[in-house]
Amino acid sequence: MKLNTRAQSAQSPHNNSPIVLVHGLFGSLDNLGVLARDLVTDHALLQVDMRNHGLSPRSAQMTYADMAQDLLDTLDEHHIEKAILIGHSMGGKAVMALTALAPERIAGLVVIDVAPVDYDVRRHDEIFAAINAVTDAGVSTRQQAAALMREHLDEEGVVQFLLKSFVDGEWRFNVPALWDQYDQIVGWQSVPAWPHPTLFITGGSSPYVTEAYRDALLAAISSGPCACDCRGPDTGFMPKNRTPCCALSAVTSLTSKID
Repeated sequence: MKLNTRAQSAQSPHNNSPIVLVHGLFGSLDNLGVLARDLVTDHALLQVDMRNHGLSPRSAQMTYADMAQDLLDTLDEHHIEKAILIGHSMGGKAVMALTALAPERIAGLVVIDVAPVDYDVRRHDEIFAAINAVTDAGVSTRQQAAALMREHLDEEGVVQFLLKSFVDGEWRFNVPALWDQYDQIVGWQSVPAWPHPTLFITGGSSPYVTEAYRDALLAAISSGPCACDCRGPDTGFMPKNRTPCCALSAVTSLTSKID
């Protein structure tokens, strides 16, 4: 599957590796915008809508093998031989899955707010309830949609994040497929340890990368990982289209070593 993309040329002459930015569940290619604005100075960028999100094709399947193949097809479409891949949440698992499918196409990985584990827990049912409330009500404006979602969601940041994908009275993600394939999305099929330079970025308020998953992170990378633990009062990544300064610095440090 060839994904919907936004491509940007580097702002300065370079021979650096291109960077592919891969969003998480309920996201779109507009996410990770702070990273994009920082990295495009020295790198060509490709931002993608994952399957069943944004303007990319729809499918009943949402396995990470499928998503890795989508990324490979999209690299081929854009004639990118090798890239640094940056993935958040679901996107982080997708780029880790690509290491098993096409390791030769990867210059390095940045994995944000996710571990290579099967979480085996539902954390998004309130979000699905909010989305379905909007759909069932048949409202057409973001203001109307926001009012309905606030009946289900306490965090305004999550409401605003979701509204980015509510356009002309319709959701720009395939809600039935995401619901049906949720176990696949939170799950994980192990892949062999990979040798690529890798940075794991975690947030202190996130439940997705905790000390309990440390062994899984270490086992994933045969060459030894880098890690950036961005702790603070507001370092949850999903609802925010921003990234802590320490994460920006860590990503830039990794990319400079690769290039």
